[in-house]
Amino acid sequence: MVATHARVVCLDTVMIDFALIIDSLPARGGDALSSRRLMTAGGGYNVMSAARRQGVNALYVGQLGVGRFADIARGVLLNEGIQVALASRGDLDLGVCVVLVDQSGERTFVTSPGAELTLNAHELSTVSLVSGDVVYVSGYNVVYAAVARTVSEWLAALPTEVVVAFDPGPRASDIAPEILARVLERTDWLLCNTAEAQLWVSSDDALDCASELRGRAQHSMVVVRDGANGCAAASAQGLVRAPGFAAHVVDTNGAGDVHNGVVIAELMMGTSLEEALLRANAAASIAIASFGPATCPTRNLVDELMLAQPREVAGR
Repeated sequence: MVATHARVVCLDTVMIDFALIIDSLPARGGDALSSRRLMTAGGGYNVMSAARRQGVNALYVGQLGVGRFADIARGVLLNEGIQVALASRGDLDLGVCVVLVDQSGERTFVTSPGAELTLNAHELSTVSLVSGDVVYVSGYNVVYAAVARTVSEWLAALPTEVVVAFDPGPRASDIAPEILARVLERTDWLLCNTAEAQLWVSSDDALDCASELRGRAQHSMVVVRDGANGCAAASAQGLVRAPGFAAHVVDTNGAGDVHNGVVIAELMMGTSLEEALLRANAAASIAIASFGPATCPTRNLVDELMLAQPREVAGR
């Protein structure tokens, strides 16, 4: 088991989510009625809350800014037991994301950036890391020119005893090639879904994608999420495919973040890769049955589902 002082150190930006459930997206110039609404912290908070609910400490390395939205996010983070590394500064408030969730559970985003994009090199230089920490970074950290070079250069200089976990996210194709190459070179754990994997490989099979992606680089582990089918992974121990769990889909917003947070937390606690993948699949299936981000269940609830729906991984 990892030393208790190790943390998930999250760079993935925290924003405020305005989530709305609608029947379907309106036509251009049209209107839609929302049946439910929710305002809370989202983005990187989803990953950190998932890790915390499995029993792992989390540290947020991001600029919250100053204002009403910053205050909301800070309160949510502290209530979850997440430490905030940086003091707020400036006169810019935190950014927001409007999340439209249709009847199928699919989500559509409209983002308005804010203080989270003012993170600077001096602030990153004040962050003290310890052996065993897992630094989590997403494509959103390196897609915006305002912070992409700063973040990628900081990652490249991290000591080898710190693990870097990277999820390129849905805007991976918009990341500048030289920035993406620098981040991938330092990435130990690559976490993505099949659509994102297909930016680099031609297969639509999650296991083949994981195998090829790991074979192309020096990543110690690649995990490819495959929706209801579960996920697959490639590591030094070989290839594994972990099946999904039955779920009632209400909202898929943050499902990938939940999966990432649980995989990371379980591996930090010494859980085998096979077990970590199954637990992440179970947690994600519970999360998508609820509305809103940060719906990851506690470790006890994951235990209950795994007992009720036992699954076995396959390897080769």
